[in-house]
Amino acid sequence: MSTHQPIVRSIRTWLILCVLLTITSAAFTVTALRSNNEHMASLRANVYQADKSGIGVPKALQNLQAYVTAHMNTNLSDGAGSVYPPIQLEYTYLRLVQAQTQSALSGNGGLYTAAQAYCQKLDPYDFSGHNRVPCIENYVSTHGTNGTKLPTISPALYEFDFVSPSWSPDLAGWLLLVTVLLATLSLLFVFYALYRHFFRRS
Repeated sequence: MSTHQPIVRSIRTWLILCVLLTITSAAFTVTALRSNNEHMASLRANVYQADKSGIGVPKALQNLQAYVTAHMNTNLSDGAGSVYPPIQLEYTYLRLVQAQTQSALSGNGGLYTAAQAYCQKLDPYDFSGHNRVPCIENYVSTHGTNGTKLPTISPALYEFDFVSPSWSPDLAGWLLLVTVLLATLSLLFVFYALYRHFFRRS
């Protein structure tokens, strides 16, 4: 009996095994990547909650930054059309404004409360402040007396962005490497099987 058939069957067995392992590994990889993103979203929500309450904002930002910069698939941007930077803390911004204008605009202090209420009603779903901060600025400039303007606040105090790595040595990263290696091995078995079939048949 020719040794060709047993070799071909062995190659097919290893190929099927590699393909099954690749599919399984890919499924676990997708799950791990989704878990990374979901945990980032939870930490981001903590930042917005801390911003609203005014308690623990630096710590919440630190936790978000530490996680995003250490894990893949944790990009803070919501897509190509999203506003940059992705984290804009509306309530922190308002507190900074109020702190700087408390004494200078004591007779006009209600303007900022009115601006906040107006912009929240206009866009009640903007929890990140992407649209609300510019809205408040515009409201104050158009409704204030004698050219009332908001004080200049450094964007570094309320706007943030953290960069997610392309690959990270976490569960998702290692699973991705395993998936790539298994997929590569599967392709090698395919090429070898084709080689055996077409060039070593004789």
